[in-house]
Amino acid sequence: MNDALPAGFAWRIMQAQDVAEVAALEQAAYVYPWSAANFRDSLAHGYHAWLLCEENGAVAGYSICMDVVDEVHLLNIAVRPDLQRRGLARCILQRAIGMARAGGMQSMLLEVRPGNQRARALYERMGFVQIGLRKGYYPAQQGREDALVLRLNFD
Repeated sequence: MNDALPAGFAWRIMQAQDVAEVAALEQAAYVYPWSAANFRDSLAHGYHAWLLCEENGAVAGYSICMDVVDEVHLLNIAVRPDLQRRGLARCILQRAIGMARAGGMQSMLLEVRPGNQRARALYERMGFVQIGLRKGYYPAQQGREDALVLRLNFD
């Protein structure tokens, strides 16, 4: 598992008391963010929720993953907007992949908006390939937007 991080950052498991800060980060990072209730539900269901924190404890980013048999589904990943473009999303994704592999998972699945070029480029660099399309998956200004379904096999 590659946990290499820039100096000044550390990992910790997301707790209920982190939800307000994480939801605020989500609001800042996405046009159609998850609600605080989505994060609380993820914690209540025991999903893997990891935080990347600065030395002062401030949340810099996070990932939420759900195990489905022998595959892990990356449900959400974000980096605080003022810290983007520093390789932190890659670190968070590498951590999620490493944890999934260590847990015996065979692959990782995720959805991404077709127009999210930065995320798509990251996933491609990490070896994800498109395996499908979910029609009308995301809310959008003009109704609904499709999602690209990507998978990374760990073999």
